[in-house]
Amino acid sequence: MTRATAVRAVLAVAVLLVSVYISLTMSPRLGLDLQGGTRIVLQARDTATVEADRETTDRTLEVLRQRIDSLGVSEPTLTRSGEDRIIVELPDVQDPRQAAEVIGRTAQLTFHAVEGPAVEKPDEKPDEKPSGSDPTADPSPTADTADPDGLTLSDEQGRALDLGPARLSGAGVEDATAGFDAQGGAGWSVSLEFRKDAGQDWKRLTGEAACHPAGDDRRRVAIVLDEKVISSPQVDPSVGCKAGLPSGATQITGSFSADEARDLALLIKGGALPVPVEIVEQRTVGPTLGAAAIDASARAALIGAAATALFITIVYRLFGALAAVALGAYGVISYAALVALGVTLTLPGLAGFVLAIGMAVDANVLVFERAREECAERPKRSLRSALTTGFTKAWSAVADSNATTLIAAGLLFFLGSGPVKGFGVTLAIGVIASMFSALVIARALTEIAASTRFVSDYRSVNGIARPGAVRTWLVRKDPQLFRKPVRWLVVSVALVAVAVAGIVVRGIDLGVEFTGGRLVEYSTSRPVDVETARDTLAAAGFGDAEVTTAGDGDLSVRTGKLDNDGEHALRTALAEEGGETTKVRDELIGPSLGDELRRNALIALGVAVAVQLAYLAVRFRWTFAVASVGAMVHDVILVVGAFAWLGRPVDGIFLAALLTVIGYSVNDSVVVFDRVRELWGANRRTPLDTIARRAVLQTVPRTVNTGMGALFILAALAVLGGDSLADFALALLIGICVGTWSSVFTAVPGAIVLERNAKTPPPAPGKRKGKGPARGRQGASRRDPLDNGARV
Repeated sequence: MTRATAVRAVLAVAVLLVSVYISLTMSPRLGLDLQGGTRIVLQARDTATVEADRETTDRTLEVLRQRIDSLGVSEPTLTRSGEDRIIVELPDVQDPRQAAEVIGRTAQLTFHAVEGPAVEKPDEKPDEKPSGSDPTADPSPTADTADPDGLTLSDEQGRALDLGPARLSGAGVEDATAGFDAQGGAGWSVSLEFRKDAGQDWKRLTGEAACHPAGDDRRRVAIVLDEKVISSPQVDPSVGCKAGLPSGATQITGSFSADEARDLALLIKGGALPVPVEIVEQRTVGPTLGAAAIDASARAALIGAAATALFITIVYRLFGALAAVALGAYGVISYAALVALGVTLTLPGLAGFVLAIGMAVDANVLVFERAREECAERPKRSLRSALTTGFTKAWSAVADSNATTLIAAGLLFFLGSGPVKGFGVTLAIGVIASMFSALVIARALTEIAASTRFVSDYRSVNGIARPGAVRTWLVRKDPQLFRKPVRWLVVSVALVAVAVAGIVVRGIDLGVEFTGGRLVEYSTSRPVDVETARDTLAAAGFGDAEVTTAGDGDLSVRTGKLDNDGEHALRTALAEEGGETTKVRDELIGPSLGDELRRNALIALGVAVAVQLAYLAVRFRWTFAVASVGAMVHDVILVVGAFAWLGRPVDGIFLAALLTVIGYSVNDSVVVFDRVRELWGANRRTPLDTIARRAVLQTVPRTVNTGMGALFILAALAVLGGDSLADFALALLIGICVGTWSSVFTAVPGAIVLERNAKTPPPAPGKRKGKGPARGRQGASRRDPLDNGARV
């Protein structure tokens, strides 16, 4: 064992031990789509006097945090997104009506002097005034201005009062608490504390009110929220004129129940939002759906990983089995990294974690195929030397292919929304972990095995000493693939035409995430067919609802604008036919957010194309870059067209799959063009179509073997993942198949055609290591990497 191998082995053992410890002692953070709960996205809006910037949004978030804490939700999460958005996550909350009601109270809290009963107008009847006792009702239609700065509002009993201008706002309230006075017999009350300056304003306000006789309306102080009087207490008779109430000694008493006192304290303490907010997105996931997704993903991961491990063991024998061990180590390391970094694991993120297992064998396959080539060229060289050369020569392709996947993961994180960001994070962690498992763990294991006499003597055991069956067959047949490259481009254009026809004829079924509206999935205790459900909802006033089946007998209902009360009425109507009706999934997207997400999806695709083109142009010739990007666009159109023909929905999860297909497509093209560059540099006078043919025939085994690993995982996800992951897996299955095709029969012919008109000379041959000309006997320039050159 060399020193480098020993270092790799020690590093691998150390990382594995730490990863196992983290995996056993820490638990992952599950997103709401896996643990169940409600996620609400709020958009802060400008007012006439306040701009919804980062600072005011942060203050609004803190006020909302106080409101949410009062609901008793376990471990709620509130974070700011961008400059003016707030994301609220409420675990285990299945009915979001109360939370949305509390969050949605957007007006500022103000305190007013009562100037007396309102004078009834000739065209207005007192009994038409709303009670004002329901804090969630619409603003009172009788609200009017008694003067330019005052209001006319109904108090808690429905009596109209003229109010003076606002004397202080809720921003001055430091605390409001509900308490029960058991000794004094006063029952429940609300105690107020004001900040320093606001406390003086409160003292003046109550001191002025105390100058009026007891029982007079003018001795009251009105607390107003959203043009509704939530409380209008009288100043206690013991308070003298102009004396007022100090901040810490203020109590609001009355015939409060415990809930009423707590609600009043909540409204006073958390009622002052610096800016109004609007619910632009709301998602609710039932706990059973998340548990089923975790279980399905775990089974898919185990079955897919087992199939992948068996496949590479059959193809590469002992070294394939060692790569399978490294694949298991990859799973432990990437899981530990997710847990240690506190990454929130979402449903797309879970799918990304599972998918990365299948893609993790890519680097091992590249190395093993290069080692097979070295053994075929020099059969008498040592196994360890061939393996070392395989790792050295495969490094360029490994680095470029993983870089393109990391670019796709970065785009998912920065341009995606919601759970899609989690997919980008898990994909990026998976790429880094897979490189470590291949270049450190697998290399240490294979180098140790290659050093043993048994593996060296019985070369048929190791799996790389002899070329594979696919490579042998291709070399024997030697098909002339690119003698007429234009014909392959014609086939690609025809496929694109079929896909575009599907988009034009069938149209793209944009999900509610891109169109706005509401999509709710229900599970009923009694079977209900679609027609019956549609008739039931139409009779209940939901004639525009689209009803389809989902999952195992569940019903999916999609509507336009539908608030939480409307959803409750819709569920009640379904319960009349289906018995106990449980909400499995609920997505509400505002129209403005739908437009924004649709626009961002197009931007994400455009940026993906531009970034990949820029990277490839730097790493390769411009002709190779343009051909690779052309093949990538070809793949995107074919996947979208396939979904159009199949009538499958296009949503945020589909966008994540599409960006992954982009990374995978470029990944395949990079491997082919990396070999073209190497062969062309060594044979500059050979025609490019001959070079391309050799490069494709040499890299096809890698492309097929890597693709099979991903296909095993995706097939398991498609079959076992349920509705939540079926479309994601289907998009990637289609994308990998067309990406494998296009990397050979679109990208390479495109590059050949472009090179015919290019004036750029062939790439320079690879640089010789060391300085000065090669000396000594013939073949010294191809010295064994483990040979130090010493002779006796």
